[in-house]
Amino acid sequence: MNFSYELLKLVLPIEVLHNFEVVDIHDTSSSIDIRLDEHSNPPRSDSYSYQSKGFTSPTTIQDFPLRGKSVYLHVRKRKWFEKETGKEISNSYDLTHYGTHLSQGFALFFKGTHRRK
Repeated sequence: MNFSYELLKLVLPIEVLHNFEVVDIHDTSSSIDIRLDEHSNPPRSDSYSYQSKGFTSPTTIQDFPLRGKSVYLHVRKRKWFEKETGKEISNSYDLTHYGTHLSQGFALFFKGTHRRK
């Protein structure tokens, strides 16, 4: 059994775990910073072929705290070059709650706890 993967399933949002790989974890006295890079999965297309052209600038997403420390996911998506058109594109993921830098689950947690009954 791969215990590292099992632990990551408990910590990271499932869409992050399926589409990104952990490249670094930095633990300080107040936060845990997890750096993630997108797997090499080009956009699906029947008409175009793609070439990887590095990564986008990282997007920082705040997730559930662990052991009393803030958790930040620093996500880099791949940039893809459409060989036929010359356009640069990247995959799209719903990693944050609309209008925030919070993970979907973390934002919904706040929304539920602050709801008036």
